[in-house]
Amino acid sequence: MSPVRVLYLAGSGRSGSTLVTTVLGQVPGFFAAGELRYLWRRGILENRPCGCGSPVTDCPLWARVRADLTDADPAGIAARLAQRLRLRGLPALLRRERRGQPPVAGHPDDTHLARLYASIAEHALAGRSDGVIVDSSKLPPYGALLGSLPGIDLYVLHVVRDPRATAYSWRRRRPLDGPADDQLMSRPPVGKAALLWLVWNTATVRLWGGRRRAPGRYLRVRYEDFVADPAGVTARIAGFVGANPAELPFPTPATVRLTPTHSVAGNPSRHRTGLVDVVADTEWVGRLPTRAYAVVTGLTAVALTRFGYPLRRPTAISPATRQEG
Repeated sequence: MSPVRVLYLAGSGRSGSTLVTTVLGQVPGFFAAGELRYLWRRGILENRPCGCGSPVTDCPLWARVRADLTDADPAGIAARLAQRLRLRGLPALLRRERRGQPPVAGHPDDTHLARLYASIAEHALAGRSDGVIVDSSKLPPYGALLGSLPGIDLYVLHVVRDPRATAYSWRRRRPLDGPADDQLMSRPPVGKAALLWLVWNTATVRLWGGRRRAPGRYLRVRYEDFVADPAGVTARIAGFVGANPAELPFPTPATVRLTPTHSVAGNPSRHRTGLVDVVADTEWVGRLPTRAYAVVTGLTAVALTRFGYPLRRPTAISPATRQEG
């Protein structure tokens, strides 16, 4: 059986990964799975909406996948994943990776995780050898765990956004699954948001960045460049995983045609369908308070220039002159 090709979106939250995932899900041969690390709790236990609009347990696609996982313990897997992927375990994870060991210690749950991706490939991609599962779980330790599983052919797409923008986005009051949901997405203070941005993006580079670490398996894309040229960057991402789609879902350079996906978790924007304008969300440029701007800039300055962002507040967002991959 051919390995399952997984395009893993790594980085920090509020970096545009839901937009990128949903767009890729419109490309033939790509399946937008959403944040699969949350399938066990949000999808199966809490029965939250699939991207198609149905509760996950009522979605025909996920029903077929779940039928392949009947001996799995969703509550136990969800709880143990949370323990295995804790932030405090990151230093040990990086040490194991440097020694050539599996970054995340193995566990019997890994059999169910590997089976999950194999089942998705069978039912969502009809087992096609060139199919790609797009997993926007973002958390670097989970990506490291996936990369060590048998049968997974991992590619890492590092999606980066200006940390001042992500900190501002985290402060918005946003229901977890749309306006009717009374549960809000988390809203960390700007200082914590900045530190998480720094830790997760730095960890992503440490784990996969550089040709010696993951030759041909790591591509970095900035949110700002994606929204400036969505069709061009989408084509570049597809080529990165060896795909050459004959058609992309862009009737105009700045408009994408979205049909429902089967993403199991992520930003509520994953439910958008129809013709959608791809425009940069730059509200933060004028509305992020001066003190918050200074806090985030100070905490992330070491990485800002590395990713092509200015220290001073920009007057406009412009695409980078060069992208690293």
